[in-house]
Amino acid sequence: MFVNKKCVPCQGGIPPLEKQEIEKFKHLVDSNWKVIGEKKLEREFEFSQYLEGIKFTNKIAELAESEGHHPYIHINFKIIKVILFTHKIDGLHENDFLMAAKIDKLFK
Repeated sequence: MFVNKKCVPCQGGIPPLEKQEIEKFKHLVDSNWKVIGEKKLEREFEFSQYLEGIKFTNKIAELAESEGHHPYIHINFKIIKVILFTHKIDGLHENDFLMAAKIDKLFK
């Protein structure tokens, strides 16, 4: 199962995922994730209370530390926006979709 995999350290010098590879991985994450310019994955999570969003953000932070793959997290009151991409290759890697799937699991 995809979500049981672990992020692998990404080395620079490898190409980012191409459109057909992105499409393959998109089916493994929630449909609310949006691919931005074939370079980033982005999703917003909405909560009924501010502290619920903060607790979720802390769970993402713990996951990111354990996986060694750190997303951008924007907190806007009760809306948490998560942006994933791989800095070393300035684009998307399998790790980004893996983190998205793991974040989906945290949200459920």
